[in-house]
Amino acid sequence: MQGSPLTAPTLEAVAAHAGVSRATVSRVVNGTPGVRAELRERVQRSVAALGYVPNKAARSLVTRRTGAVAVVIAEPETRVFADPFFSQQLRGISRELSSRDVQLLLLLVERPSDYERIARYLTARHVDGALMFSLHDKDPLPTIARASGLPTVYGGRPGWPGASDDPELLYVDTDNRDGARQAVTYLLGQGRRTIATITGPLDQTAAQDRLAGYRDALGPRRADGSLLAHGDFTPDSGQHAMADLLARRPDLDAVFTGNDLMATGALRALRAAGRRVPEDVAVVGYDDLEPAGWADPPLTTVRQDVRRMGELMAGLLLRRLGRGGTRPSGSPGAEHRLAPVVTPAQLVIRQSA
Repeated sequence: MQGSPLTAPTLEAVAAHAGVSRATVSRVVNGTPGVRAELRERVQRSVAALGYVPNKAARSLVTRRTGAVAVVIAEPETRVFADPFFSQQLRGISRELSSRDVQLLLLLVERPSDYERIARYLTARHVDGALMFSLHDKDPLPTIARASGLPTVYGGRPGWPGASDDPELLYVDTDNRDGARQAVTYLLGQGRRTIATITGPLDQTAAQDRLAGYRDALGPRRADGSLLAHGDFTPDSGQHAMADLLARRPDLDAVFTGNDLMATGALRALRAAGRRVPEDVAVVGYDDLEPAGWADPPLTTVRQDVRRMGELMAGLLLRRLGRGGTRPSGSPGAEHRLAPVVTPAQLVIRQSA
């Protein structure tokens, strides 16, 4: 019998329809193991037939779980919604959480006062856990996460003091240092000899690691400070940095940029200066997201699987919460210890270099 439009079907109604106890229905609805397969299927058929919808508010009072996870990005909305890196990472996170019926709550940092708001929200346990990324040096978010007591997974290699010694710390990153090393080694192999770099903000570990990889490939005697310029991962910063490099070192014949958005800005500056790409100056980016395909010419770049990294972040958190979750490729079964994940980087060669 279908539930009345004015009266939602109850657990008792589902139990009567399926011919099982109320406790059995509760275990099936809550995903509790230990219910025989035929009983589980019978309850699920009754749930579908009656249109039963679990009362999540009532369930949270019993389980002390909210069914939600906070995604905290330490950037303002103008940056988050303009950079495809964040949209891809959020797509991966959302896909993984929704597959486990967990809601995503997005929190951004527009101004310093937002840290207090985020701290109050997390400490009040309005969510079951947190995913945090795009952190900067001296960012208070790790301290806020520890104070809240919530399980937390970070995007990017943590760089705060003591992070490397914390056996419980979980994060997902790509091998930024090796990716940069691949890019600059390729440029050297193409006969480029005066290779500049435009870094991202050096208060973030991704930018630090990519600069280290650039220096690894060049060697200590060839890492000339006049070939180094700084950006903030935006196209305008890449354009300004490239113009500055050309003024300082008009003899440069290649540039490795810390992301694809800065590379598109560098291309604009090179075009304005009358430099041909790649004939006069080769350009290599980092990320291999949409800007790499939009660029003219299409960018040679270092690929990191950003969406997959989002899935892995959410998967680590779900596993810590006992909700299942995606494991890294090649990971063993349930006995596998939770640990940080570092994904490989891969050079993708196109027309810009």
